[in-house]
Amino acid sequence: MNVFDYLPADSPIEGYIVAMAALTALANAYLVYRVMLVRDPLGPRLKAMKQRRETLRADLSASRRRAPRDRSMGFMKDVVGRLNLLKTREAKKASDRLLQAGYRSPDAVTVYFFLKLALPFAFGASALFAIYIVKLVELEGMLRMLVCMGAVVIGAYGPELYLKNAISKRKARLQKGLPDALDLLVICAEAGQSLDGALTRVARELGHSFPDISDELALTAMELGLLPERREALDNLNRRTDLPGIRGVVNTLLQTEKYGTPLAQSLRVLSGEFRNERMMKAEEKAARLPATMTVPMIIFILPPLFVVLIGPAVVRVIDLMKGF
Repeated sequence: MNVFDYLPADSPIEGYIVAMAALTALANAYLVYRVMLVRDPLGPRLKAMKQRRETLRADLSASRRRAPRDRSMGFMKDVVGRLNLLKTREAKKASDRLLQAGYRSPDAVTVYFFLKLALPFAFGASALFAIYIVKLVELEGMLRMLVCMGAVVIGAYGPELYLKNAISKRKARLQKGLPDALDLLVICAEAGQSLDGALTRVARELGHSFPDISDELALTAMELGLLPERREALDNLNRRTDLPGIRGVVNTLLQTEKYGTPLAQSLRVLSGEFRNERMMKAEEKAARLPATMTVPMIIFILPPLFVVLIGPAVVRVIDLMKGF
């Protein structure tokens, strides 16, 4: 079906105008559909839980399949151990950053250091093979060397950039769920629950909507009951997140433990501050909305408006010019 079949044969310009108007209307309809599409926030979480359950079931039924992974992990530990990388100051910083990104495995630091060692050689060798042997791209001598050096640099800084990106995304998710978690903590504290019970209940309630902060609160509740000092458990929460909002919550809880102030009252004051901060951020986004909508309005609204307003006049002028 072609829109030009329904137009006169001697009016190509009118056909172009109608086709542009139709395409613009379809694009606007698609954008409105995408904006008004309702997304299910529980869908990805339920899918991840289902995949995790299937993974655990597969591991239990076929434990022999983990032998190659154990051998590769043993090789990584051997390489990193021979270089004594786990005994440096950088290992402590890398461990904290991996915790902030959500990687709590004991072997996460080993894998991180091994990738930082191996990826430059792997990327460099791949670039040399692709350029000098396979010759995928015809380049001059200096450009070939620069491409190979660029591949080595990407391999060296790739794990660090990936880790930095993962940390920033996780911090954004934690910051998004912190106000709701704090409101639930206030309710649990006013109901008479202890700090351990309140953290456990809040973690259970937020397990579907905000899984990241739910995991952190659940782990903190476990550490409060296991570690000899409660301050150590709260400091571990602060170290795993490195978020200003959670740092304020930790400081408030530490002051409550030290001076004996009522937990509900302290959390209520902090909850009010977070609520005001969230309102200020919403007002800031609303204030930026006119400037943000300028470009979409210019691209998607003005062209069909010009077509509707100027199109008939252009058609009439063309008809008049044909009369002469």
